[in-house]
Amino acid sequence: ADTAEKWALDGKKVILCRTETSPEDIHGMYKAQGILTARGCMTSHAAVVARGMGKPCVCGAGDVVIDLPSKTMRIKTKVIQQGDWITIDGSSGDVMLGQIAMSTPTMTSAFHTVMSWADTVRRLKIRTNADTPHDAKIARDFGAEGIGLCRTEHMFFDPERLHHMRGMILAQTKEERQKFLDTLTPYQEEDFEQIFSVMQGLPVTIRLLDPPLHEFLPQKDEDIAGLAKDFGISVEDVHNRIQKLHESNPMLGLRGCRLAVVYPEIYEMQIRAIFKAAQKVQGKTPEIMMPLVSSASEMAYLKDLTQRIADDTGFKNFILGTMIELPRAALAAAEIAKDARFFSFGTNDLTQTTLGISRDDAGSFLPTYQHKGLWPTDPFATIDIDGVGSLVQMAVTQGRKTRPDLKIGICGEHGGDPQSITFFEEAGLDYVSCSPYRVPIARLAAAQAVINKEHAEIGKKT
Repeated sequence: ADTAEKWALDGKKVILCRTETSPEDIHGMYKAQGILTARGCMTSHAAVVARGMGKPCVCGAGDVVIDLPSKTMRIKTKVIQQGDWITIDGSSGDVMLGQIAMSTPTMTSAFHTVMSWADTVRRLKIRTNADTPHDAKIARDFGAEGIGLCRTEHMFFDPERLHHMRGMILAQTKEERQKFLDTLTPYQEEDFEQIFSVMQGLPVTIRLLDPPLHEFLPQKDEDIAGLAKDFGISVEDVHNRIQKLHESNPMLGLRGCRLAVVYPEIYEMQIRAIFKAAQKVQGKTPEIMMPLVSSASEMAYLKDLTQRIADDTGFKNFILGTMIELPRAALAAAEIAKDARFFSFGTNDLTQTTLGISRDDAGSFLPTYQHKGLWPTDPFATIDIDGVGSLVQMAVTQGRKTRPDLKIGICGEHGGDPQSITFFEEAGLDYVSCSPYRVPIARLAAAQAVINKEHAEIGKKT
């Protein structure tokens, strides 16, 4: 990622090639023209981030072997050196040797006409997943009606912010952590203020910190040594802290709202920053979304935490909700809805936790399942209606029994898939949220879902 960023700044067109990407690669991903990974699937880190940026990505290419020390990539019998030309097609998954002629797509008047027709028919609102003012503006230009998912983790990977974030993670006491969090607060406040301003009164749902803390710490020995020097501690202490945070299965470990239980000051900082930013942007009502909630007791705890800060700051104009991304959350929807005013289905995690499939490793066997007819489609691309869909429908029904005005959406990658959108229309969701560049697809698919539903009802009557 460092080399990709450097080469791009030198004016070169770069494709970032990795076995798999992680959040610490974000700077290289921003500068690259495209991304190629050997592992992963439709909802792995590389695919989700690239889709949001509008960059081509070939993910889970099983024939690709990356040799990082030698800076080479092998695809079957071909060995490609760092600096060689390749061309990738994110739609087909093709990786081609050399430079292939390309053209830039343009939006014609016919495109805008069809979109206007779709907007008069569809019932579902279309929001976007956007973490920056730039992404939010692109989505608005494509017709997005709000932000359904603003991920906050990527906001901390700017080098200056990352320094303070790492200091917070390495801190041994709450007082030390608070010192670094106080430094991060103005950055977060500025982030939210800019996004609120770009959206000009449209709804904005902000997801509080979700990933495990180890993702913010360095892995290379030289980076660990540099971190120890920066904070005046021993390399051994840094290694010990990294080891302490190590988890066998971090995606099912200390992440999401569990961070607020163990380190409440992290969420307190983010909530204060949201309230301060909203106070500066007149008339803004932020939607605060708690990730990975699995029980009503967690939701009640998080509501109390948020309300305490609201009382302290005098800010009252906010909406609190949660992501439904664990099977237990869907089963306990009626109880969770007592303290949540909205649900947003995180179908990426809900799919992997329901099916027991790691979304980062599924590329090694899912194609075989599809080839043998065991799965009609990739469940990470098109929602598994019988399994995951049943949980969605259950949560909608039970949640609205408790709170009839419960607003319900979906912010997983299925929000941009036409077949999945047909199901979400039938399930009675209020909106779907997808990456900025998939907003036109979602607008059209939402209209088609209404038309198909009407045709089906006419067919039943006749």
